[in-house]
Amino acid sequence: MLVDRAGVVQHVMVGTPSGIELPDWGRLRAGRGRLRGLRLIHTHLANEGLTRDDETDLALLRLDAVVSIAVQEDGLPGLAHAASLCAANDDGRSIEKLPPRRPADIDFEFSVWIRDLENELARTTATRDVAAGERAILVSVTAGRDRETLEMHVAELRELARAAGVEVVDVVTQSRPKVDPRTVLGAGKLSDLVIRAFQSDIDLVIFDQDLAPAQARNLSERMELRVIDRTQLILDIFAQRATTADGKLQVELAQLRYRLPRLAQRADLSLSRLAGGIGGRGPGETKLETDRRRVRDRITRLEREAKRLTQQREGRRRRRDRRGVPVLSIVGYTNAGKSTLLRALTQADVHVEDKMFATLDPVSRRLRFPREREVIITDTVGFIRDLPEDLVAAFHATLEELRDASLLLHVVDAASPDIDRRIAAVHGVLGELGFDDKPELLVFNQVDRLPEAEIEPLARRYGAIPVSALEGRGLRELLVAAEARLWNDAEGGRPGDEERFADLAALQA
Repeated sequence: MLVDRAGVVQHVMVGTPSGIELPDWGRLRAGRGRLRGLRLIHTHLANEGLTRDDETDLALLRLDAVVSIAVQEDGLPGLAHAASLCAANDDGRSIEKLPPRRPADIDFEFSVWIRDLENELARTTATRDVAAGERAILVSVTAGRDRETLEMHVAELRELARAAGVEVVDVVTQSRPKVDPRTVLGAGKLSDLVIRAFQSDIDLVIFDQDLAPAQARNLSERMELRVIDRTQLILDIFAQRATTADGKLQVELAQLRYRLPRLAQRADLSLSRLAGGIGGRGPGETKLETDRRRVRDRITRLEREAKRLTQQREGRRRRRDRRGVPVLSIVGYTNAGKSTLLRALTQADVHVEDKMFATLDPVSRRLRFPREREVIITDTVGFIRDLPEDLVAAFHATLEELRDASLLLHVVDAASPDIDRRIAAVHGVLGELGFDDKPELLVFNQVDRLPEAEIEPLARRYGAIPVSALEGRGLRELLVAAEARLWNDAEGGRPGDEERFADLAALQA
């Protein structure tokens, strides 16, 4: 039974030997630091004490307390095991278990005890709210992946969370042959996640796997927390970083395309009983269809506007083509140092930050070579593994600047532990866009983070130009190689031409 703080029984449930089903009483009673105002008292047919399900219900439902009473063979009550929530202690636990005792021996002033407990929880939560922003737990399931791949995926998800301004508090991983079709995680691991979320006062749970609409709904209902997947996290980062009208338009378009199929999941479950035709039209269904129609109309308007902007860019490209100026396009995995390289080559005032997708909108600058040759050099949005289809479609207009590229400067983070995977991811996106036949010059950036003895062997193995855009190292060799590729000029590629490439600063002046 469920008993309120006045001692009045609010609900009585009869279960089976394996468990009971609690009633659906809606959302929390109040805000952060407040408990439900109900204590759960139930029997256990065996003297097993408090189970993991008891702890999960306590944390998930924010009950005042959970009490399990053992039933003896003669039907009389045995020991009572009680637990309550508390502020996380030094061990990180936020569930306090009282010593088991006979029910008749439990004697303390509950109203005073629960008031003090709630005040302590409110104080702890208020301190956390002032000190930090959103706190998240990252979740990843192997689903057939090896351990090394899982660790790389988790590390990348952590970097994405940092780029979004989220504080990562904990990471939960699980090895399974395949994801659970309903909740991704198994039942036991999900219960553990619920308890961890309460212990760490979590606002958000981020899954590395793309969640189906039904999975996202089931997880949100189970944990009563916001649950997002990797695609939503990337979309949020893009929304934060877009500065131009074109970029903002394409971010909104990608978000709407992603959310449209998920609108139906927000309707009340009772709507699933409504059918079309006479007698089957209800206000909930009308509201749902209205929302979906508005989103579809907005998508149509944004697509028209995106088409108009594409035509404008096409006109600019035609004017540029008439001048016969070659185009160098910088591509690469996100946070490989593309913007830093553009700034080092052109002395342009572009935003540089050690975060994924730090720059979203494309930037073009002129670059003059010593023999009165000049090119347009363009920095594009960074790529990432498993780039969501909605993002590929929405940013196709921006990335089509690559169509006129005379040469791709493929920038790779030389210090990355998974160089091959990142190169393959970039080539995969280029292939999806139809630009995989473009000539490419591989550039290994951030070699300053490598031991000196490893740089040359690594560059030779991949046929790359080693550079450090941050320190200005290797830029002369990069320009020599680029000039040779652009104009098919053997002389331009002659190494050691000190007269033409004496000084990078003089080159830019």
